[in-house]
Amino acid sequence: MLSQEKMNRINTLARKSKSEGLTDKEKKEQQALREEYLKTFRSSVKNTLKNVKIVDPEGNDVTPQKLKDEKNKRLH
Repeated sequence: MLSQEKMNRINTLARKSKSEGLTDKEKKEQQALREEYLKTFRSSVKNTLKNVKIVDPEGNDVTPQKLKDEKNKRLH
């Protein structure tokens, strides 16, 4: 997860962008922070999905094979 300090900076830059605009340096900083945030978010979602088991109404495991394979890779 991204630090609270970085999240606050993202929000500060977003507010400033809407109200008065950003300098070129601030735009680059904002882009870098957004990329870092998205990378962290995607990683978190992938890790969550690796721990998901999908079960149909009859109780059968219908987890896609690709997810099962990823889970097995992680365990071995």
